[in-house]
Amino acid sequence: MTGREIHIKDIDEVAIDTILAEDIDFEGEVTFGRPLMIKGRFRGRVDTSSDLFVGEQAVVEATIRAYRVSSKGRITGDITAVSRVELFSTARVQGDIETPDLVMESGCVYNGACRMHVAGKSNEAR
Repeated sequence: MTGREIHIKDIDEVAIDTILAEDIDFEGEVTFGRPLMIKGRFRGRVDTSSDLFVGEQAVVEATIRAYRVSSKGRITGDITAVSRVELFSTARVQGDIETPDLVMESGCVYNGACRMHVAGKSNEAR
């Protein structure tokens, strides 16, 4: 270690268009084109060209495809992110991750396989 720590930029809710609040318990499939934050419980599938933020108290059981996934909460399911996956110290992830950039704060828990690729290139191009 070089003594330089990488910090994840904290989530600013003001910049997020839609928030599924703590009291929301949703099951199904969501597709969206603007940033979304889940603070409650979600089961199903997320498919977006934008960012997904998972709040600290959130419980997500889903297959996720997004531009960026930033989590402080609990995710069970596979994650595919075009740009980056960020796991804050409170994050708990059970599932495989595919992304070109993975940042994990000390204290997070991740159990799964990780496949990293060059941004913008599919696995077939490797």
